[in-house]
Amino acid sequence: MEHDTPTEGNLDRLATGSIARLLWRYSLPAVVGMVVTSLYNVIDRIFIGQGVGTEAIAGLAITFPVMNVSTAIGVLIGAGASARVSIMLGASDRRGAQLVLGNALVLIVVNALVYLTLFRIFLDDILLAFGASPATLPYARDFMVCLLPGMMVMNISFSFNNIMRASGYPARAMLTMFIGAGINVILDPIFIFVFDWGIKGAAIATDIAMTCSMIFVMAHFMRRDSTLRFTRGIYRLRWRIIAGIISIGAAPSLVNLAGSAINVIVNTSLYTHGSDNAVAASGIFTTYTSLLVMVVVGLCQGMQPILGYNYGAGLYGRLKRCYWLATGAATAIVTAGCAFGLLWPGLIARAFTTDPTLIAVTSRALSLSLLAFWAVGFQIVATTFFQSIGKAGKSIFLSLTRQVIFLIPLLLTLPDRLGLDGVWLSFPSSDVMATIVTALMITFQLRRLPAAPLPCFAGTKATK
Repeated sequence: MEHDTPTEGNLDRLATGSIARLLWRYSLPAVVGMVVTSLYNVIDRIFIGQGVGTEAIAGLAITFPVMNVSTAIGVLIGAGASARVSIMLGASDRRGAQLVLGNALVLIVVNALVYLTLFRIFLDDILLAFGASPATLPYARDFMVCLLPGMMVMNISFSFNNIMRASGYPARAMLTMFIGAGINVILDPIFIFVFDWGIKGAAIATDIAMTCSMIFVMAHFMRRDSTLRFTRGIYRLRWRIIAGIISIGAAPSLVNLAGSAINVIVNTSLYTHGSDNAVAASGIFTTYTSLLVMVVVGLCQGMQPILGYNYGAGLYGRLKRCYWLATGAATAIVTAGCAFGLLWPGLIARAFTTDPTLIAVTSRALSLSLLAFWAVGFQIVATTFFQSIGKAGKSIFLSLTRQVIFLIPLLLTLPDRLGLDGVWLSFPSSDVMATIVTALMITFQLRRLPAAPLPCFAGTKATK
């Protein structure tokens, strides 16, 4: 893998290099970083399931909506800022990219202080509203009380990791993820088993790991040789900068907020038509699919600076080639994961628990929920495509199709007719509907793009 370099050529390569090689160079570190991060989340839940029990897994599943709200705030700023940085660097607006960097930091800190205060005051009420039962509430509360201090740290670490990648440092961004994941995997078993801290230990390990990641990534932006760095005069909030960040970041942020709403509805339906075992099975299903989704998200993180830079430079042929290569790779990834889950659901369930009842419920859940999961990669890449070229409205709409427009109505109707199976079948049904809408929108958008670069770039060699 090439080393990151802080030269102009590091950015110029986005407009002149082979698209396939660029996608590999930028996506591989992002994919590896996201996989490592996802794996330590998976390991977290395996340790909790094997070392604490089924009710702890169910309690952890209840915390997903709360964490999704926190993530949504971070993504709103981080994803929007990284996309704006790519577009501005492509248009040679270095000062604008610097202002995005400073404004993003202030926005993350202010927003985090607000939501963390509200979470701490109303934590039990929030967890009960999100589906906690008397048996799972203590586990959910213990986990969140310990995790809350680290949520702002997580937002800063992930957001500025994306900006680091967008400004031309993909390998260094990957190293940031390795630092956090490595520390977490080491501390998890020590805190859970050796110190006997149970579910609290998993949260504390995550806090420490994310703090180390944040220190590393923020130190990068203090280096004098970085493409972008923290300097005086970039922290005063400017409405134009804020609006540009939020307009692009709104789409992925809404996905996370929608995920919170979905989790609440799912948990309620599972308790109505199932039990704590069904909620725990949902937690295992979510953990497995999140691992697959994070691989695609890593691919999209690598794709985003390439799309944004070439869109800003008017190189539309390169833009389309990058999109199609990413779509093919994403589809292959989720199809392989989907096939594994459908063929060996029991194997996945036994990794998290030894309870035979929970294994049976989880196997059934995976066998039904994954039926159309092969299409999810295509949907994520298309949404990121619109986000990367600044089409905020289309990106937001596409983000909402699968998880809100189609899934919520299905969750409110199918379980009444089919019982617990109706909850699981809601997921593939919404995937099919969202895929049809995605195909129509992306086809229309690609046809509207010019076939050749803008005239001022016609003489470049960047037409691969």
